[in-house]
Amino acid sequence: MNNLQQNPVNVEKFHNAEQMWFWFLYSKSVQSGFVRNHNTCTHRICELLDVESMITKLYLSGKLTEEHLSVMKKFGDKKRAPHQYIWAENHDAYVWKCAMEILENAAKEKDWID
Repeated sequence: MNNLQQNPVNVEKFHNAEQMWFWFLYSKSVQSGFVRNHNTCTHRICELLDVESMITKLYLSGKLTEEHLSVMKKFGDKKRAPHQYIWAENHDAYVWKCAMEILENAAKEKDWID
């Protein structure tokens, strides 16, 4: 159990898998030094490495595929989900929805999502 999980009064769970994914990507960019002026007082229920490990395990178990990860990265970089009503994004929206369901189920098992 990490330090954040020991004091649940000061931590915030994610609302859904999308929020967790975008937080993960943003936190990775902060960690890599790509983002400056990182001012936040929100402490999450898990750490960056916890989410990375979960995603890796989901991939290695075959639950997340290369296609899932590719779409997650593509639209994560755009800081938005693909839109099902944009013809060029229709398939990606379906893949995104499936990937987010997989992430959400795994994160709920760990009690990271409300």
